[in-house]
Amino acid sequence: MSETTYVTFEESWDAASRTGGRALSAVEARARDGAGLPYAVVYRVPGREVPLGVRMVAWQAGILDSWAYDEHGRRTAEAELRLRSDEGRLLIRRLFVRRFPDARTAEFDVHCPRTAVELSDGGTARISHQPEGMRGASLEAEVAVAEEHLWTARPGFDDWPALPVEDTLPDWVAAELVPEAPGLRREPSRLLGTADFDEVFRPGTHIAGATVLESVPCGRVRVPSGVLAVACPQSWDEAPRITVAVPPGTYPLEAASVEVADRGHGPYEEVRAVRLQICDAPVATWEMALGPGDDTLRLRAGEAFGFGTDGAMGAFGDAGVWQDLLERAHRPGSPEADRLAGSAAGIHLDGGDLGADLAIFYTDGDGVHPVWVGRSASGEVVCVDVRTTC
Repeated sequence: MSETTYVTFEESWDAASRTGGRALSAVEARARDGAGLPYAVVYRVPGREVPLGVRMVAWQAGILDSWAYDEHGRRTAEAELRLRSDEGRLLIRRLFVRRFPDARTAEFDVHCPRTAVELSDGGTARISHQPEGMRGASLEAEVAVAEEHLWTARPGFDDWPALPVEDTLPDWVAAELVPEAPGLRREPSRLLGTADFDEVFRPGTHIAGATVLESVPCGRVRVPSGVLAVACPQSWDEAPRITVAVPPGTYPLEAASVEVADRGHGPYEEVRAVRLQICDAPVATWEMALGPGDDTLRLRAGEAFGFGTDGAMGAFGDAGVWQDLLERAHRPGSPEADRLAGSAAGIHLDGGDLGADLAIFYTDGDGVHPVWVGRSASGEVVCVDVRTTC
């Protein structure tokens, strides 16, 4: 450790906001370590507001997490270790490293190169490397790992190494990422969709026992702030999890309706998707909308990020007045609630003097629903699509 580096102790740590809990003395931290209670060790240097790194320890829970920060407060590396108390050692379960091309690049910028390593106590590791960021292809490998790379001894309170986590990959990981490495394969971007999300809006198309009908207009949504929110209207989170930057304006919402050939009870109609149309350009690529902290290296095959719902609902609205829109929609007797209009997809709230609207749509169930953004060849947002039926 550098002579200028010093540590402080805190009761907890939030890695994203870089804030801790109650400050602890070294004596208190040592006592918590011995009792297995959570505490954080924060590594600092004089004159720098952002820490060099942080180690969060919770022996009772068997958890040891570490982060390294650059001078701009971005997490350059993360490590997750898990304690095997019966063996007195720690399994190195996950390593994660980011690279930032310049000082302006945000922590979760989709262009930022990143590498994740997930290890198992069975002696294997899954390596995923995105040299061009989330929009680029991923280099993948599953490899056998030597015992010494999987485990590390549980340190005593005075026996910690200098910094909690390195912002460089271990040599054995770097060796697996060279082009000639056996078993290294190239996988398409998990951020970009491979499906044809337009097909449920093309009348006459046949999709797995259903025929696409004409799409149904469901009103228009005003987005004066230029930030569209997509979330469950029954969630009272402080901010919507999924947002998409769009030009400020008013946009038509339409529902994709299909006729399902049910042999037992005859054909019936249902809504398969909803779409907010931002402009008339053709879609060149489909991109998964991400929420705070979402990183596609955490996704397995067939998985996707999205907004969660426990009420089988989603909604489009202006992120700038999202909470106001929800409050007015749920307040009986309000002028806005009295103007709720039904549509093929759900209901529409005219936000009145807010200058913004809330379009609520129903889904086929609870869970996580991905949000897909159609972009033109120049990268402009063409439409925002949610499949209501999985």
